[in-house]
Amino acid sequence: MNAQNPRLGIRPNLPQFSLLVLINAFVGAMVGMERSVLPLIGEREFGITSHAAIVSFLITFGLAKAISNLLAGRLADRIGRKKVLVTGWLVGIPVPFVLMGAESWSWILAANILLGISQGLCWSATVIMKIDLAGPKQRGLAAGLNEFAGYLAVAVAAYVSAVIAASFGLRPYPFYLGVAASTAGLLLSALFVRETADFPRLESGTEAGASEGHGPPVRTSFRELFVRTSWRDKNLFSCCQAGLVNNLNDGMAWGLFPLFFSSLGFGLREIGILAAVYPGVWGISQILTGILSDKAGRKWMIAGGLWLQACGIWMVISVKEYSLQIIAAGILGIGTAMVYPTLLAAVGDSAQPEWRASAVGIYRLWRDLGYAIGGILSGLLADAFGVSPAIGAVGFLTLVSGVIVAVRFREKGTFDLST
Repeated sequence: MNAQNPRLGIRPNLPQFSLLVLINAFVGAMVGMERSVLPLIGEREFGITSHAAIVSFLITFGLAKAISNLLAGRLADRIGRKKVLVTGWLVGIPVPFVLMGAESWSWILAANILLGISQGLCWSATVIMKIDLAGPKQRGLAAGLNEFAGYLAVAVAAYVSAVIAASFGLRPYPFYLGVAASTAGLLLSALFVRETADFPRLESGTEAGASEGHGPPVRTSFRELFVRTSWRDKNLFSCCQAGLVNNLNDGMAWGLFPLFFSSLGFGLREIGILAAVYPGVWGISQILTGILSDKAGRKWMIAGGLWLQACGIWMVISVKEYSLQIIAAGILGIGTAMVYPTLLAAVGDSAQPEWRASAVGIYRLWRDLGYAIGGILSGLLADAFGVSPAIGAVGFLTLVSGVIVAVRFREKGTFDLST
């Protein structure tokens, strides 16, 4: 990457792009270390019997991540992407140590506030920087590779932490993964990442970049951008609500699936595999779904993915056999892979390069509020009606979200099925 003469595209910027892919894997590992073990820590170590109380860590995590996403997008436009990324890692450094030494559930909640802030800043920065480098023709691929690295790392860390917990206990050893990931991420980001803020300016100066954006110029107030992204623009609204519901069902899976699988008699290693299959399939498949959305369009990838997620969620509560649960987790992962990078690319399609980072931040605010809403909703429903009905209700909301996309979303851009 030449800072004096930047060129759009993944190939001209391959070393820096690849470094950002690696860094986002470390970002994902920070979440993955919790995914198999944290609900079980609440149940077994702290004696929490209320599902709403156990998934409360998702509420603090989701709110913190949503707000930091919003700030990250705006700050990335104002002060640069690299500063946001490094700040996120600095916030994340204490998280595994707090989780190891937590003496009450309030410590866990505090750790997840820090984790949410760190994730919002780091993940937002890496995806914005990749979209900067890739340019308009490879936006879906860039988003797919970003999410591939992050969620494959979530899967690996979820499985490894469960294996460590099965052998050595739920604490402290599984969280040493977080110590290694945060240290590596901080050092790589501070020492080797280069600023990419010049690339959107380059894109906006090209004919393709100039013709692609629609709407207000960069001087428009943040309030107007917020209203436009959240509601007024049909495509951006469709993306925001779909992202929120996607993370609502992911939060439900994070908080309730380990407890549900445990109630079926599965052990820690089996729960670890199930917890890894879903984000693993999600992560790996995103390479293909990101490319496909660049060629075939965004709308039906998003709507179809949400409907496939609903099918996977309903299958989880409909079968008891371990092998069928693996299949259900795979279906849920494929559906999420269709949705996740495509939504990021669709937001990029509908925003001018000069205010794209802000639009991405607003979208990610709504998307990650899904964790908090999912934690509240699934916890209350599980306490009132049981875990299975709570999971089924979230599947229904996911189905409805796909219908909204099918009705309101309008395809943008030119997609080529011949290559």
